[in-house]
Amino acid sequence: MRAITYTTTGGPDVLTLTGDRPVPEPGTGEVRVAVHVSGVNPTDWKQRQSGSVSGTQVPGQDGAGVIDAVGPGVPAERVGERVWLWEAAYQRADGTAQEFTVLPSRQASPLPGHASFDLGASLGIPFLTAHRALTVADGGPQRLAPGALSGRTVLVAGGAGAVGNAAIQLARWAGATVVTTVSSPEKAALAAAAGAHHVVDYRAQDAETEIRGIAPDGVHLVVEVAPAANAALDVAVTAPDAVVAFYADDAATVAVPVRPSMSGNLRWQGVMVYRVPTAAKDHAVAAVTAALADDALRVGEGAGLPLHHFPLDGTGAAHAAVESGKVGKVLVTVAS
Repeated sequence: MRAITYTTTGGPDVLTLTGDRPVPEPGTGEVRVAVHVSGVNPTDWKQRQSGSVSGTQVPGQDGAGVIDAVGPGVPAERVGERVWLWEAAYQRADGTAQEFTVLPSRQASPLPGHASFDLGASLGIPFLTAHRALTVADGGPQRLAPGALSGRTVLVAGGAGAVGNAAIQLARWAGATVVTTVSSPEKAALAAAAGAHHVVDYRAQDAETEIRGIAPDGVHLVVEVAPAANAALDVAVTAPDAVVAFYADDAATVAVPVRPSMSGNLRWQGVMVYRVPTAAKDHAVAAVTAALADDALRVGEGAGLPLHHFPLDGTGAAHAAVESGKVGKVLVTVAS
């Protein structure tokens, strides 16, 4: 089978297309998936660039396809099931940038017939991150569902990004009032298309004034991509007992305004999707699968998340596009 592999860290040029990789067999509790689309996330190129490699690695955490074989302990009825995949390459050698991949059954979640493989491959890391960020507040829901965030106002920083888009869609599905910040009119249009009720261009507007005008009592949750840049704003616009859930993976140091954070009982909560507790991860997967069943999740320009397709032999270019900050979702087409 065809697969993208690398055996040493480095730039996109370390990714190699091989056409004779053996088709893997599923073990106990595993499924084999014929991959149609592989999703590319920032962690994919970061792992390739500076992570540890032992042997041969196939990149790709997220993807979508069809189960074509199951191992012992997995119901035979799963063969033929359309699925979306998550964390395929986390602490494993076989990701989704190949024609067939094997992974634990729980990491292949049902993808309904009305949902495209492009949508399925866009879920994984962004949507599981967003779900965790939206469910870490004290007294809040552990699992999102329609009405779970009713009466709450959520601020999503960077509503045109992949996680920002996911947070907007999930928060709106769960009944929240969604406010988002962006840096340009073009990104404002994308955030609005995703479903945000209010969009604030912080380069053209006074963000604190605009957000306080929308939510005079403050926002209850902040899904934060740039905590170092936005700490002062977050403190200024949050309600008492709010949570700032930040997921950015950068080298910046956050200067937390101590007294305002204390007086508001504001909690700063880091989110690293790979290390989310198992129960919380299960809640996230179940919620995303339910939202899919409700036909509440979308991708594409009309959903605020433009898609950028690359062929399997263009995986290096796909990694480079994500690293350069391409707006939208980068996908690798594995099966035509």
